[in-house]
Amino acid sequence: MIPNSLKPMTIDTKYVYSFGSGMAEGKAEMKNLLGGKGANLAEMTNLDLPVPAGFTITTDVCTSYYANKQKYPVDLERQVEEALMNIERTMHARFGDTDNPLLLSVRSGARTSMPGMMDTILNLGLNDETVEGLIYRTNNPRFAYDSYRRFVQMYGDVVLDLKPKSKDDIDPFEEILESKKAKRRIKLDTEFTAEDLKDLVKEFKHVIKKQTGNTFPEDPFEQLWGAIGAVFGSWMNDRAIAYRKMYDIPESWGTAVNVQAMVFGNMGEDSGTGVAFTRNPANGEKELYGEFLMNAQGEDIVAGIRTPLPVSELKKRDKESFKELQRICDILEKHFKDMMDIEFTIQQGRLYMLQCRAGKRTLQSAIRIAVDLVKEKVITQEDALMRIEPNQLDQLLRPVFDEPEKKRAIEKGKLLAKGLNAGPGAATGIVVFNAEDAVERTKRGDDVILVRMETSPEDIRGMSSAKGIVTARGGMTSHAALIARQMGKVCIVGCGDLHIDYKARTMLVSKKNITIKQGDEISIDGTTGEVIAGKVKTKPSEVISVLIEKSLKPNKAPMYERYAQIMKWADEYRVLRVRANADQPDQCVHAVAFGAEGIGLCRTEHMFFGGDRIDSVREMILAETKEERANALKKILPFQRQDFFEIFKEMKDRPVTIRTLDPPLHEFLPHSEKEIEELSKKIKTPKEKIQRRIQQLHEMNPMLGFRGCRLGILYPEITEIQVQAIFEAAAIARKKGIKAFPEIMIPFVGHVRELGMQKEVVNRIAEKVMQEKKVKLTYLVGTMIEIPRAALSAYEIAKVAEFFSFGTNDLTQLTAGLSRDDAGQFLPYYVENNIYERDPFQSIDRNGVGKLM
Repeated sequence: MIPNSLKPMTIDTKYVYSFGSGMAEGKAEMKNLLGGKGANLAEMTNLDLPVPAGFTITTDVCTSYYANKQKYPVDLERQVEEALMNIERTMHARFGDTDNPLLLSVRSGARTSMPGMMDTILNLGLNDETVEGLIYRTNNPRFAYDSYRRFVQMYGDVVLDLKPKSKDDIDPFEEILESKKAKRRIKLDTEFTAEDLKDLVKEFKHVIKKQTGNTFPEDPFEQLWGAIGAVFGSWMNDRAIAYRKMYDIPESWGTAVNVQAMVFGNMGEDSGTGVAFTRNPANGEKELYGEFLMNAQGEDIVAGIRTPLPVSELKKRDKESFKELQRICDILEKHFKDMMDIEFTIQQGRLYMLQCRAGKRTLQSAIRIAVDLVKEKVITQEDALMRIEPNQLDQLLRPVFDEPEKKRAIEKGKLLAKGLNAGPGAATGIVVFNAEDAVERTKRGDDVILVRMETSPEDIRGMSSAKGIVTARGGMTSHAALIARQMGKVCIVGCGDLHIDYKARTMLVSKKNITIKQGDEISIDGTTGEVIAGKVKTKPSEVISVLIEKSLKPNKAPMYERYAQIMKWADEYRVLRVRANADQPDQCVHAVAFGAEGIGLCRTEHMFFGGDRIDSVREMILAETKEERANALKKILPFQRQDFFEIFKEMKDRPVTIRTLDPPLHEFLPHSEKEIEELSKKIKTPKEKIQRRIQQLHEMNPMLGFRGCRLGILYPEITEIQVQAIFEAAAIARKKGIKAFPEIMIPFVGHVRELGMQKEVVNRIAEKVMQEKKVKLTYLVGTMIEIPRAALSAYEIAKVAEFFSFGTNDLTQLTAGLSRDDAGQFLPYYVENNIYERDPFQSIDRNGVGKLM
């Protein structure tokens, strides 16, 4: 029963929704309340699919649980007991009964899928008495004690918190298991006898008592409430929090808890468990795709402990179950109109559905599935666009291995191993063997390949940091494969030739007798599943090869053709025009290739660093009189003019927003003694003068100092020369038939008078150039809103400005009092601890900066 400490908190409300016997109280549209898993279990029940009976405790209970210091609502216990009786009637068994026991699974289910991040308990309800009833009911002692052993281990891990706390800790249950295998001289769990498993239950209970001081609970109802509390508690575990941060899932959503009658895949060779996708999640091909294991439970597959068989093999093992699986997959894909990921169990030849959800997929797969479903008239073009995660699009731009280079490496004997190609693409990096090292080495600037026997949810941060992931165990639906596909990571799983020693931080490649140490470099091809020693040269992706490199023809690049189709559909629905940031002509080429309709920000200061240009800029800064400054600026004029012309030439009739000089002047000056001496010789200026000028320009807080429009107001000749270069370049472009359309952006404006003074300079120079060049130019003058005062007085600035842009980095710094250069000391902690939900430099702080905007 519920512990006495959990006092009544709320009035009588429906907290529990039952499903079973073809009828459910919920449906798919209720995922906010029932979580994705609970809502889809209800939907599959309503579709009359074979779903074991169960019930879902709503996400409202989770939010109440945390809001009320881990106390449950008043009526929850009664509603759970009533729902439990419904399961008993449907499954013809009783919870806690010693003759015919009902066993339960207790699983989490947030409204958005968070695979492996929260906790699960299977086989709940077993104790020393009910296990005898399970033996009596099934006449299978080995199965009964295998289920009991699994339950004690899982309950000890999840509820009683007997799990390794760091990378160096040993899992006590795994230690006992491995010791038992060594004594019995066996390799697999399936080789244990009933007596072996019975002994393991006793040993597991003993280690629980020894290490936690708690006796394993024999009361099934105490077990149930312990498991429910643990699943709610897992919403706030480290890995779930990290996952939510990565995918912007609000903490306030909470998780549901799904309690369901157990069906057993570990009852012998006529039973099994598996995961299947209605289409290939790696490449999008329309085929039944997945894996299964006979005589196993679901955790065996996702944990990657045993390497499973492809689901196509099920047809040979159990033809009727395979046929039923195909039928159900067809029903689910047609009903949900998407590629579905399902979990199933076969119990003595009968197939049951345990879960369905929209499947995680690579971007390549997402694009193919979206395009194919439109062609099949299953979804609309608009639906197809909404199926693709915008943040994933950069996967199309990532490099692949240069095939001749890779071939040479293999011919030299550098191919170490081959596994399953779980995440396409190419990655090279140093080997690390645990998540903490992956995070640490990435912070130091290293590219990292995380190598594990198998990954677990605790590895989530390391997987996020790594360029690629390799596991020795597991299949295409293992935890590593599933998460890597979602993250867009290069991934290879099931490399059986790799033997990893975590303590020594080494990896033995058994067939070649080669040892790879932590810090050694390897390359992995997630498209072919090959692991190669050393660094292999890469080349641009298919999309880049068509758009920019022009090394592939569109009709020879199927991935590009699907990408182009999606972009064409996007153009039909979008309402915003899209510009790019570009400071150089080659960047403009790339921007136009990707469909940019103009340049939204061209930072003129970025043009100052090529070749000897910086010396002319430094000469201008070091000038002590207006005449000296004008002479130096004359040297800057030609290259700025040429740069702007090249940009206009590439952009043709598209608008180009050009920001006048913004950074503080000291950023352009040398600081080391050696650099000062070199500059002194180059521009024939005494070293002492350079040092004196550097000292004069020193500011305590340069980002709030002499920069932006302030430079142009005190030194109008700087603005004049830049504007002259822009309009002379535009005039040249016009005479060559290019309709150049410059938009002059004045930076760091805080007062309308600042903009007015700079606009007068722009207009004066524009008029002068047009008269001299005998050409009519169209242009705009506007500003970047990046100072809070500018946002607050925008109604005044708008009377002078012809356009606005937002400089969200500076606006964030000045609004929140955060220095983006220094906030790294504390901002990650703020985000981790929910002071800020997201990094305000990566996502607009709506309640602060957003309101100003």
